[in-house]
Amino acid sequence: MFLAFRSLFSNEMATLNYNHLRYFWAVAHDGNLTRTAERLNVTQSALSVQIRKLEERLGHALFERRGRQLHLTEAGRIALDHADAIFAAGEELVGTLRGTGAARQALRVGALATLSRNFQIAFLRPLLGLTDIELILRSGGAAELLRALEALSLDVVLVNQAPARDALTPFVAHRLAEQPVSLVGTPERLAHGATSLAERLRDHPVILPSADTGIRTGFDALADRFGITPQIVAEVEDMAMMRLLAREGVGLAVLPPIVVKDEIESGMLVECDQLPGIAETFYAVTIERRFPNPLLRPLLHAGVA
Repeated sequence: MFLAFRSLFSNEMATLNYNHLRYFWAVAHDGNLTRTAERLNVTQSALSVQIRKLEERLGHALFERRGRQLHLTEAGRIALDHADAIFAAGEELVGTLRGTGAARQALRVGALATLSRNFQIAFLRPLLGLTDIELILRSGGAAELLRALEALSLDVVLVNQAPARDALTPFVAHRLAEQPVSLVGTPERLAHGATSLAERLRDHPVILPSADTGIRTGFDALADRFGITPQIVAEVEDMAMMRLLAREGVGLAVLPPIVVKDEIESGMLVECDQLPGIAETFYAVTIERRFPNPLLRPLLHAGVA
């Protein structure tokens, strides 16, 4: 069976015309049929014929036309990834004796700019240190990143709130982990005084996430149940800034301990109280694709410890 499969694979590869692939590769990188035709000194019609033959061979359209612009389809992006690897391998062949290495796989990851860096590292850890894999990391706002995901410019987006899904927004939110939220502060701040959660919230200033987050909503409800109006020393959108303010000792920070994991392990900060009923959930958002990036599957299955 193996020999039969190898024979079939060899026959399939033998019929792939790499000239067609190179023309497609050039157009995909230029993004313009006219410019590519001029650069390669061929007519636009000849270039179109070569690409059409490749599409017929692969059984999928590689470009779609929107107005006067050519945009890669999902199959086109997959083909471009392979073409990049194929032609990079040709260049590497020349430099083999200089140890230029093998072609690399790529994973394009978007992450909410305010998301915990420790969480992002935990998600990517199975791929870290692998020399044949390139991680392309991008941060930004949720709307911007989800648009890039829909445009197939990203393979996955890491967020802490699942996006809405309907017929027009085919997002798939993979729940990776739920982290408890705690009060965190310096040992000096917690050395004396209050011993209960309610007393700490009453006696110490607090560093809170911004009002549009789930953590903040939960905290406000908790303070209301205790009948406390907390002294807010800072409202911060960025978890990295909350981490720095907590280290400065300006107040007790309300955040998931994973954000300050290194500081807690070193003793610089102390997790003093876990806040009941408040947690931050982390999601990896993908879209339904016919050709999902194979590097994603082990990451989604592994979750985050």
